[in-house]
Amino acid sequence: MAAAQGRLSDGAGGMDEAKDTENDRREADSAPLPFRAAVDALRTARLRPQIEVEPTPAPKRLAPYSYALEAAVVDGDQDLADGRLVLLHDPAGHDAWRGTFRLVTLVRAELEPEMAADPLLPEVCWSWLTGALQTRGLTYGEPSGTVTRASSHYFGGLSARPAASQIEIRASWTPREGLGGAPDTAAHLASWCDLLAQIAGLPPAGPGDASVVTLPQRRGPQSR
Repeated sequence: MAAAQGRLSDGAGGMDEAKDTENDRREADSAPLPFRAAVDALRTARLRPQIEVEPTPAPKRLAPYSYALEAAVVDGDQDLADGRLVLLHDPAGHDAWRGTFRLVTLVRAELEPEMAADPLLPEVCWSWLTGALQTRGLTYGEPSGTVTRASSHYFGGLSARPAASQIEIRASWTPREGLGGAPDTAAHLASWCDLLAQIAGLPPAGPGDASVVTLPQRRGPQSR
């Protein structure tokens, strides 16, 4: 899956990446039951058709158990936004998380330079993340993250290219654990996809959902 500014996956890709993802699946299948239940929920979640999701190699050093997904908001053969969601699990618990699970995300999309210059944009984008979780009634703790705006201006032989701006949200939060010790990862994934769709400028998934405010003046879709 191509991302708006290149693949989010680390490594060389190709067969090595496929092997890493298969290893992740094997590790998940031999992990503690709460983690296996959380991963199964991610694998079987039903999402809106404009969002393509696939497994991607997970980081190995952040927690004893991890699982990762990569997603893109797709319009025809073009990507409007992309992101990665990582599920971390430490059965012994983690002081900073205040729990045994943690969700970590990266979401990004291109913007028109005028929109990127809006001084309220970082606060608005962060509210989209927390609002997506709250809209689905999810309980979570210890949220943290950054919203970054980046602009590129081209000169010399590249001067014909228009200026480009990008918004990037990096965040993490602790999902509430339910029965059996596993969080409702399917609902958290759906909320994360709501955020992806919102930053891509898609209309709300459901009729009459006034809680979703789409992003105006975003740059046109990027070729895949």
